[in-house]
Amino acid sequence: MSDRTSPEQRPVEELSRYLTEVTGEPVDEPLLTRALTHRSYSHENGGLPHNERLEFLGDSVLGLVVTDHLHGAHPDLSEGELAKLRSAVVSARALGGEAGRLDLGDYFRLGRGEENSGGRAKNSILADGVEAVIGAVYLSSGLDAATTVVHHLLDELMEQSQANATRLQSDADA
Repeated sequence: MSDRTSPEQRPVEELSRYLTEVTGEPVDEPLLTRALTHRSYSHENGGLPHNERLEFLGDSVLGLVVTDHLHGAHPDLSEGELAKLRSAVVSARALGGEAGRLDLGDYFRLGRGEENSGGRAKNSILADGVEAVIGAVYLSSGLDAATTVVHHLLDELMEQSQANATRLQSDADA
């Protein structure tokens, strides 16, 4: 069972330091390593813990933070309109795009097949990784730190959603 990093893989310590700078709280490196471990790597390395449970948790934290923000920012929008805005912000496409802010693909531990097929740039893997990292930050540093990471990554998208909401409201009023 090898735990070597591939030439393409950056050390998790770099991402941990960056997240600590962003949040002001320490981020547990073993937990972050798990958040960056894809199932394919786990399978090839004797069943190491992988990121799916953290992804599940991070998805809920992400949904809570984004929903709370949109709810407060748009008091005049209906539930359906808020749901559309939230979907735009937390979609795999949006999260995968925002993973670039962290160069997240560079940190993944991937199995050979995923590595060879360009897994570091796949939107689905990147989006799942963002959710898993949020889950790891939540577990190691709490909700405030996870909220800070979500805002760090997604404030620009949420601002765009506010512009879309304004257009929605204008169209509804017309």
